[in-house]
Amino acid sequence: MASLDYSRAAALAWAQAQLVVVGQDDSPKLDADLLLCHQLECASASLYAWPEKRLTDAQWQGFSALVEQRSLGRPIAHLLGQQGFWSLDLAVDASTLIPRPETELLVETVLSLDLPAQAQVIDLGTGTGAIALALASEQPQWQITGIDQSSDAVALAQKNAYACDLQQVQFEQGDWASGWVKDALAPIHCIVSNPPYIDAKDPHLSQGDVRYEPLSALVAGDHGMADIHTIAQQSSQLLATGGWLAFEHGYDQAAAVGQLLTRLGFVRVATQKDYNSQDRVTLGQWP
Repeated sequence: MASLDYSRAAALAWAQAQLVVVGQDDSPKLDADLLLCHQLECASASLYAWPEKRLTDAQWQGFSALVEQRSLGRPIAHLLGQQGFWSLDLAVDASTLIPRPETELLVETVLSLDLPAQAQVIDLGTGTGAIALALASEQPQWQITGIDQSSDAVALAQKNAYACDLQQVQFEQGDWASGWVKDALAPIHCIVSNPPYIDAKDPHLSQGDVRYEPLSALVAGDHGMADIHTIAQQSSQLLATGGWLAFEHGYDQAAAVGQLLTRLGFVRVATQKDYNSQDRVTLGQWP
């Protein structure tokens, strides 16, 4: 079929069939809609309001190239260049993790804490800035700093801060919290982190979107616990009295993380389940 014969409806049907056949996509209809909206720079409602409207040659070529990339497994967020998180639309690229819905639990958990009105909060391994910016969107008076070892991630987070009009959030490059000294500027009331926590031998690393994400943001030594251990140790030396540490972690790591925090002296240690009823966030308070 010539490209000019493709109406919007026909293009969507073709794309859905392609994505189903290759078996790389759990949501072929949604992804086909998103990719065509991206190519046409229109809202989803427009696709169905004018289904008979035909694609130009250039639109068809661009759309078919996007579908081909998706059929090879490239993440939809990378193809669109953005990902929704909390109430924000964030730019994403291959320099860091794609924000995931499960991580919104970490934001909810921190927002539920009884922190000072102008709390000092540090987001370690900030990536796109998703956690830091989501917190700032709800608590603009908090003093929030996002830290990442990747200069590319820091640049991306800064870009997102400007795009979301949340320039009060500071981003800097660093090795977790090693550059911070307790009470050097202000007491730290909360440290939050979604660090690498996957074991290097985990078979899921060869599946899905993670194949296109940096291993440094996914994998940690000691069966996925090495970075969690480092951050917990640093936090025990940096947090103000009554300050909180909150982690996202793997579904099977809650007991190990809880025991680590208790051993270091944290109190009120607790674990929260995500929307899939999996243990996902563990937190503790510095006494």
